[in-house]
Amino acid sequence: MAGSPSSPLPPRDGVAASYIWLPEGHWPNLLAFLQTQFPHIEPTVWLERMRQGEVVDAAGTRLQPDSPVRRGDCIFYYRSLAHETPIPFAERILYQDAHLLVADKPHFLPVIPSGRFLQQTLLVRLRKSTGLEHLTPIHRIDRETAGVVIFSHNPATRGAYQTLFQQRKVTKVYEALAATRTDLALPLTYRSRLVPGTPFFRMQEVPGTANTETLIELLEQRGAVSLYRLQPHTGKQHQLRVHMAALGLPILNDAFYPVALPCKADDVSQPLQLLARAIAFRDPLTGAAHYFSSTRTLDWPQPIDPETSARA
Repeated sequence: MAGSPSSPLPPRDGVAASYIWLPEGHWPNLLAFLQTQFPHIEPTVWLERMRQGEVVDAAGTRLQPDSPVRRGDCIFYYRSLAHETPIPFAERILYQDAHLLVADKPHFLPVIPSGRFLQQTLLVRLRKSTGLEHLTPIHRIDRETAGVVIFSHNPATRGAYQTLFQQRKVTKVYEALAATRTDLALPLTYRSRLVPGTPFFRMQEVPGTANTETLIELLEQRGAVSLYRLQPHTGKQHQLRVHMAALGLPILNDAFYPVALPCKADDVSQPLQLLARAIAFRDPLTGAAHYFSSTRTLDWPQPIDPETSARA
């Protein structure tokens, strides 16, 4: 993303090198710092990376276990995972030109490497399939959400497209399946103040000036379940999921809201029924009107057969 330091290590197998700025503190050497910073990584792993020249400074100089730790220095290294569960769903490329690539992301696939996901991410898959070394997302959606994601692959023009998102000149439309509420007058605009909550991965509503806004419309009703169109006018984390839950309309299969359920780990049998349906904007370089729409659909629950239910 913008502001990242230039890496002296080239991407490897579709993955850019990670980096870390050295903070204020006292450590006898670099290995001691890395052990403190990454306690889940065995020291032997760092020793092997250093032996292979995979830990370097900003100038590309290979670092050693006894290299000094200087505040403000930036070190680069390659991440690796001992085991990574494959995500059994495929992405699609909707559009590509000299500046942009637009992808249709499946549920469960993270946009960028993080935590226990590295190769099984949209960014890395696309870098490997297209050969576009400078591919970078200019916005993100949750791992649990499917739909349209815009990437830049031309560093010279990336800033122009990022500015569109920063200045809210992009129209985003989502669709979600949730319970039917006949007592709720729709469409409506829901506003609230969202801040990081507890546990750390959840957001929560608090009193105060609203910093989020979502337009909610009813598209279709099928008995106890309805299809909603959600248009966020702001872009806070989990905004749509929190707003729907606050209205008594938690999105189907939401494991975070209104309450956090036990971690499903690698279970991909119940995708969150939230889809980034479309993104529209005017191209800052050509003035052309862009509209990109997902080809995916949400999974309406199967109606219950009264006879089968009675026999059970």
